[in-house]
Amino acid sequence: QVQLVESGGGSVQAGGSLRLSCAVSGYTNTMGWFRQVPGKEREGVAGIRSDGPTRYADSVKGRFTISRDNANNTLSLQMNSLKPEDTAMYYCAADPRFFPSGWLLAHAYKYWGQGTQVTVSS
Repeated sequence: QVQLVESGGGSVQAGGSLRLSCAVSGYTNTMGWFRQVPGKEREGVAGIRSDGPTRYADSVKGRFTISRDNANNTLSLQMNSLKPEDTAMYYCAADPRFFPSGWLLAHAYKYWGQGTQVTVSS
């Protein structure tokens, strides 16, 4: 069974940075970060496969970086140049499958963390 626990959320002013972490237990292959605001569809932010390739939503390219430390079983999301529109609940997701595509599709993932709130003020 896969267990995911996010941390690192908080409040920050526009232009600031935050680093989210996800502690992982159990076997995973494809992992990702998603975000959601009340009343809206869950949005794929970034994904990473166990062999290294990454994918990013256009809205965060150049600002966010996803990384995976297989030795320490952690997934991270470095968020720089934050904007108010980045405000959301952020979720860590994982799946034991080796996704060839669709890494940023929420419905494709089997396991989810509880979420951590990120609030960016102007």
